[in-house]
Amino acid sequence: MKKVAIFVDVQNVYYTVKESFGCHFDYAAFWQEVTEGREVVHAFAYAIDRGDPKQIRFQEILKSIGFEVKLKPFIQRRDGSAKGDWDVGITLDMIESAQEIDVAVLASGDGDFDLVVSKLREAHSVEVEVYGAKKLTAASLIKAATRFVPIEGRLLLSR
Repeated sequence: MKKVAIFVDVQNVYYTVKESFGCHFDYAAFWQEVTEGREVVHAFAYAIDRGDPKQIRFQEILKSIGFEVKLKPFIQRRDGSAKGDWDVGITLDMIESAQEIDVAVLASGDGDFDLVVSKLREAHSVEVEVYGAKKLTAASLIKAATRFVPIEGRLLLSR
């Protein structure tokens, strides 16, 4: 049985799926698909903590599915811009998991991850499956992956 680690960039998935399809990602269907016949070593969902009750309920749903939810505070800058991404944290967790797994599953379309995906494949012989909204996933990330799986149909919650 292959060992898998799952890494979900919650903000990226939320915004790209919403923009592409006008609906939400089905985390339960995703979990079922990526864990079938595999041993889950780690499953992380990376999110921004705004303290919103609706968001807290969503995080509880993720936990009930099997994800460990990692939160980073939402930072509002003086100029009105906001910061709150998990790129470095996701990258570190992926590298730290490399020796324990056969497969890494990354749900994100962010091209910044192409380097870590390539590193996992080349230096650690880890298969990397990338799930992303096809039209909003960086070509470099798709190219770096062992397998790209478009988020569509079965992975979408009906409106």
